[in-house]
Amino acid sequence: MDLKEWKNKGKLVEVQNHKLFCIHQKKDKPTIAFLHGYPSTSYDYYKIIPFLENDFSIVVHDHLGFGFSDKPLNYSYSLIEQAEMAIELWRQLGLKEIHLVAHDYGTTIANEIIVRKQMGYEPVKIKSLTLSNGSMHIELAKLKVIQKLLKHPFYGKFVVKLMHKTTFIQQMKSIWFDKSRFDDQEMENLWTLLLHNNGKEALHKVSQYNNERVKYWHRWIPALYKLDIPTLILWAQNDPIAVKAIAEQLNKEIPNSTYVKIDNCGHYPMLEQAEIWANEIRKFVELSA
Repeated sequence: MDLKEWKNKGKLVEVQNHKLFCIHQKKDKPTIAFLHGYPSTSYDYYKIIPFLENDFSIVVHDHLGFGFSDKPLNYSYSLIEQAEMAIELWRQLGLKEIHLVAHDYGTTIANEIIVRKQMGYEPVKIKSLTLSNGSMHIELAKLKVIQKLLKHPFYGKFVVKLMHKTTFIQQMKSIWFDKSRFDDQEMENLWTLLLHNNGKEALHKVSQYNNERVKYWHRWIPALYKLDIPTLILWAQNDPIAVKAIAEQLNKEIPNSTYVKIDNCGHYPMLEQAEIWANEIRKFVELSA
């Protein structure tokens, strides 16, 4: 799917004085809301929507600083604020309850949403949660050198200046397991979305999120021990960054969680193994509805 077609599916919604790009395919069906990863966008999910859209309402959006959403330079890009933006977007869309699916960066945003739920703030009811290949347990993650450099408070901004399309595509390809499934055009599209609206200028601030995973570990991780909704840990087993040890740890600490492994697959299972990934979500949501 080209970017023009993807953009035409959605609209810009003003949330807390910023515009978020959102696609809302509304039906009289249970709603699945997706939170995407870094450094990509809601476009990550373009392959899996056709497997789900006949039987579910679908909501995807670009986080602030990503894709077609605004990319302000005077913004903190805290994961805590990204959670606030997501909740308010869903509320404005009139959603009452959702099945929440999160990948990568989005898993910690989901974790913050769970913290708020446990504090009694749940304007949109979370019916179930799916976590996929996110470095929530940052102490277990195997960050690449580029990730470590980008999150550095000082040197990160200089690393951003050196980034270009060829190195971006090479870095993304390195986290695929089956290289024959890697699509250069998809990555060209993600690079275009990264640059859109001066996105490169905001990237250094966006890239600080892994530091927050350390700073707020004791806010986020203990909340998982008390999780009281159906939770699916849907994990590609050959992810070189969010390694399977993270999934195993989450499965140990989240009560009554379901752990489903996707073999022979890297960090982006929704792109590398789209049908398998979507079907596992379908089965789980149907059981949780």
